[in-house]
Amino acid sequence: MAFFLSAIVLFLCGCTWVSDEGEGEVPLRVTVFDVGQGLAVLLEYDGRYGLYDSGPDSAGVADSLRARGVEELEWVVLSHNHRDHVGGFVDGRLDDGANGADSEKSPVRIKRLFVGPDTAGGIWRDSVLYVAHKRGIPVDTLVRGDVVQLGSAGGSLSAEMPDIRVMWPPDYETVDGNHGSVVLQVSWGAGSALLTGDLDSLGERELLELSPTLSADLLQVGHHGSAGSSGLAFLAQVMPEYAVASVGDGNPYGHPTESVVQKLRYVLGDSLRFFRTDRDGSVSFVLEQGVGTFLDKQPNK
Repeated sequence: MAFFLSAIVLFLCGCTWVSDEGEGEVPLRVTVFDVGQGLAVLLEYDGRYGLYDSGPDSAGVADSLRARGVEELEWVVLSHNHRDHVGGFVDGRLDDGANGADSEKSPVRIKRLFVGPDTAGGIWRDSVLYVAHKRGIPVDTLVRGDVVQLGSAGGSLSAEMPDIRVMWPPDYETVDGNHGSVVLQVSWGAGSALLTGDLDSLGERELLELSPTLSADLLQVGHHGSAGSSGLAFLAQVMPEYAVASVGDGNPYGHPTESVVQKLRYVLGDSLRFFRTDRDGSVSFVLEQGVGTFLDKQPNK
């Protein structure tokens, strides 16, 4: 009898331990890749991945994904039709996996492609749609109010998941180029991030008119820190704790411009909270439901 009771106690303890392990909070990780003069941001939640922009062609985004064990993307969001944001999708190394050999160089499968209503882009817009059609990747257009989800690893959508919401552009306005950049607000409990692509200062002002209480802990600095973005009113309203500019080393545009750097220092209150990929390399942040947003670790080039 004593042996039998002991076995029951051990069994119940074991079950309790497994249950507690399963109830642990799942964080959302946001990684801004070092892709030179371009942009690519990886979102990871519960074993699933989404990619916001794909960097320029030949920037090695697919290699960066494979190095992190990413074999499949739930979706790719391309903010607008400029080479430094869509080239990685077009260059062929991100693939739907139809012809992927089981090797280190096998493609990263893409389940769905989201684009914005950007009417510009010419050959790059056409190339994106051609590649998606050729690879059998479904394409949808995003506008303000749409929601993009990352499900659980088990394939079921939980009622309690990170909220990834489209903030710009609205469906009633014709937009093109930088002004048409799809802006995503990523929220998970107390943590939040704002991905702005190349949104210009006019778009920032219009976005604030639609969302006057807009805020975020982490800001992807618009248009690589160009003087035509990151207006002081916008930065002061968003009031991020961290900011990241994705820029190429020695880029000919002078990004990020000194005026934007000065504004970020003023808003952030600490220059150590401003990161740039040409200096810091890829940078990762963690959004935790009950904690907020924090730097994963000090980046190394």
